[in-house]
Amino acid sequence: MTRAMVSKAVIVSHGQPGDPGPQQQAIEDLAAHVAACDPGCEVVGATLAMPGALAAAADDDCLIYPMFMAEGWFTRSELPRRLAQAGAGKARVLRPFGTDPALPGLIVAQAHAAATEQGWTPQDTTLLLSAHGSQRSQASFTITTALAETIAPHFARVVTGFVEQEPFIADAARGLDRAVSLPFFALRAEHVLDDLPEALDQAGFTGPRLDPIGLAPQVPALIAASIRAAL
Repeated sequence: MTRAMVSKAVIVSHGQPGDPGPQQQAIEDLAAHVAACDPGCEVVGATLAMPGALAAAADDDCLIYPMFMAEGWFTRSELPRRLAQAGAGKARVLRPFGTDPALPGLIVAQAHAAATEQGWTPQDTTLLLSAHGSQRSQASFTITTALAETIAPHFARVVTGFVEQEPFIADAARGLDRAVSLPFFALRAEHVLDDLPEALDQAGFTGPRLDPIGLAPQVPALIAASIRAAL
């Protein structure tokens, strides 16, 4: 697919089936911020949960940017199936946000800044990296574990916890001292709003609780760079 053939880039996220409006607005807002970073084409957003959104946004000549954290069955099988149903089966699907090579450095910078505000040095700081996890697929576990190993030298230690598989977040967070919690999630949706704070409260976690990495102010520029490279 050449630059001249690309009609637009569509940032796609899961959304929230029970209440699709807020997450649809969130992905549209993200698309507007990415567009402001001059990626080289029009940028729009769509969630899979909002009825008709993907069909309205995507076509055979567009790029699809999955605002997902893991690269697995969903991005390789389910998303292409949903695109075909939406009449955009020939759209090119890029690698998901969670695989961006700039993410490890961004996570380290965000966590170090939070630690510095507490008066902690990186060598004294534990990073609690929370992610979705799954009983059915190891994709989230694998990418989160690999990320933790990559950034471990920048902290006293990096601890991982998951919403849907062991080690669960409440267990991973229990007893941590001088720890920063950073959610390895794309957007502020149900797990981040409900499950994560509940687990941290259950564990008695008292450290800084950062926003999901997908909400970092540097993210629109990262996505724009990925789109620009794909063009």
